[in-house]
Amino acid sequence: MTEESKSAETENTGVESEKSEPTNTESGPARVGITPGRGQLPLPGVAAIALYMLVLAAVIIVGVVHGRHYPPVFLVFAALFMASSAGLLMLFRWAWSLALGAVLLLASYNLWIFTREHQLSGLVQGLLNLVFSLYLIRPEVREKLR
Repeated sequence: MTEESKSAETENTGVESEKSEPTNTESGPARVGITPGRGQLPLPGVAAIALYMLVLAAVIIVGVVHGRHYPPVFLVFAALFMASSAGLLMLFRWAWSLALGAVLLLASYNLWIFTREHQLSGLVQGLLNLVFSLYLIRPEVREKLR
């Protein structure tokens, strides 16, 4: 489209043509205008919580394999943590609810350990899980879920 036809179309309709022309940005090559879709990339906090869920699953698996810390039935929790982690990265609502339930239960368990046994690690882990749960219930996070 030439400049003359663009200006004539803008004068007649008040709106420019809907065709997107390549634009040259300073940081890279010319690109066609791309509007990001809903939830293409997870929020950084959601990615961190997903990584945390994977670490929890790994700790449980190692504890079961060595046979010292956890019974074999705890592998169910590890599978749920891994499913929650993968689903959070894909922004699924079921994974959000699974992760929220997991961090709330872990927060309450660790804070109970702190009050019962006076172990400082229980307080630290409980507060970390509480922060994760508060992040997950933010409206910005819930809006991105599908």
